[in-house]
Amino acid sequence: MQPIFHLLPEAPKPVAPYSHAVEAGPFVFVTGQLATDPVDDSRPIPPGIEAQTRKVMDNLSRVLRGCGLALANVVCVRIFLTDFNGDYAKMNQIFSTYFADDKRPARTTVGVTALARGGIIEIDMIAFRP
Repeated sequence: MQPIFHLLPEAPKPVAPYSHAVEAGPFVFVTGQLATDPVDDSRPIPPGIEAQTRKVMDNLSRVLRGCGLALANVVCVRIFLTDFNGDYAKMNQIFSTYFADDKRPARTTVGVTALARGGIIEIDMIAFRP
């Protein structure tokens, strides 16, 4: 079985040469999303970790929907923060609202020095297609 490469018109324009998601077997690997506007890429990224976390999750949901999936299919998440100490707790408050308490994906969160487009958070995901 060959991988399926998804470039989705309803998802934010990629900021580099990559697919929004790639399916390999039952797994869908969703590229890291920033808080970019999916309709107008020229709009600035919203300020603050709360607004950016919500926008990133919205963008990830758009990609998943484009692949026929939802956040409930997500089995693993990686989160990248430019201000780990300052933003970790606030990000967790927002992030926790997107998943049921008994169905949270595996997760890794790391601090990084910089992200594309001046973002302060980027999240990628792995989803499972039953």
